[in-house]
Amino acid sequence: MKKILLALVAGLFIVGCQPKVGSDEWCASMKEKPKADWSASEAADYAEHCVLDQKPDDDE
Repeated sequence: MKKILLALVAGLFIVGCQPKVGSDEWCASMKEKPKADWSASEAADYAEHCVLDQKPDDDE
């Protein structure tokens, strides 16, 4: 049980360290990621935030 809890906590820390969608860091990481690996949602977010240069709201 302790191993499962430890794995869940570690997973939360890893997810929490990813850059915010639409940030400059996120755009750079998506540019490096093979486009075949992008989801439809990621492609739409990339187009909106990185191509059209609409930055994400800070209140989200």
